[in-house]
Amino acid sequence: MWEQLPPETQAYIQALEARVEALEAMVPALQEHNRALQEQLNQTSRNSSRPPSSDPPHSERPHRPRSTRRRGGQPGHPGHTRTLVPVDEVDEVVVIKPAQCTHCQAPLSGDDPTPWRHQVIEIPPIKPVVTEYQWHQLVCATCGEVTRASWPESVPSGTYGPRVQATVALCTGSYRLSKRTTQQVMEEVFGVPMSVGTISPLEQATTAAVATPVEEARTYVHEQEVAHLDETSWRQGGKRAWLWVAVTSLVTVFVVRLSRGGQVARALLGETFSGILVTDRYSGYNWYPVRWRQLCWAHLLRDFEAMRDRGGASAELGEALLAQAHQMFTWWHRVREGTLQRSTFRSYMSPLRREVERLLEAGSRGGVPKTAGTCQDILQRREALWTFVQVDGVEPTNNTAERSIRPGVLWRKGSFG
Repeated sequence: MWEQLPPETQAYIQALEARVEALEAMVPALQEHNRALQEQLNQTSRNSSRPPSSDPPHSERPHRPRSTRRRGGQPGHPGHTRTLVPVDEVDEVVVIKPAQCTHCQAPLSGDDPTPWRHQVIEIPPIKPVVTEYQWHQLVCATCGEVTRASWPESVPSGTYGPRVQATVALCTGSYRLSKRTTQQVMEEVFGVPMSVGTISPLEQATTAAVATPVEEARTYVHEQEVAHLDETSWRQGGKRAWLWVAVTSLVTVFVVRLSRGGQVARALLGETFSGILVTDRYSGYNWYPVRWRQLCWAHLLRDFEAMRDRGGASAELGEALLAQAHQMFTWWHRVREGTLQRSTFRSYMSPLRREVERLLEAGSRGGVPKTAGTCQDILQRREALWTFVQVDGVEPTNNTAERSIRPGVLWRKGSFG
């Protein structure tokens, strides 16, 4: 049959077959490219490290069961009232007595041994204290030398005193007010006029004033048994930078650096740190020994969600891993509540650990490259998945550091940083 076809027809068919083969060879790559783009499009804070503020309006929200409780105070709950200040501590007592009897209009006198007390708290009028220092120089009547008075150490060299400086730092720092809003508060609330450009020098002066306790806090981090580290993007002088945070039981230390490299984490922890390090899977922490690390299970939940969203065998794997993770958190919450003994928790976790690692091993050999890569990466640090099970005082998540770094992000958005 083929031999009976004209040569030109045979050539045309062969060209078509070659073209089809070439197009078919392109299909897997295009499918993978399309899958990657679709996965990127579907990324939310639920299945990636993106912040919730970046979620598109159409993204799926976590399902929360509707509460059956009414708004406000619940029936039978104990009331809370403000405790009265002792009489000897109030600034002014106003005695209110009736002048005459409401029944017969006879004049009244005497005191009520237990009067009804009502206290009103008010802010006094705020008027800045302006102190003028007149710096004299005098001529010696004996030798004619001109002598200027020395500057007292207690006198500020600038226009504003330490309380004004501290209030500005409080507004822009703890209260996360913008510089312009801080300027308005200082002028409208405290009656202290200042320009927006004055705010930054006052902040810098405060930074210098607290340099010693900040250094003490950094040293304290180096000596702790457990530390949580995290980092987020930042802008410093128009350059891309990162805000780093180290959180311990008593202190939290922030630094801004132009690098996201592991050397910053090393500097934060110091050469003497030998405790447990709780972080996410970012490679900048891989220099620290795995046996002394705890990986964040909140981030792992997002990884498992991403697997499930890919569909197919990856979805089955992600669903199975999520089920194990949710069971672990159920037990962990009971441990924290005191309704489950830690020894019992450890016995529960042994089969769960084996199942999670079995699922990860299966996923590392699967046909979805991204899922396989995630599983392989987790398995390389599998020991760091379970540190919290054995070591008291270690949490399974890095939420402590993430909560601590969140105010810094809000402060950045409300400033010129």
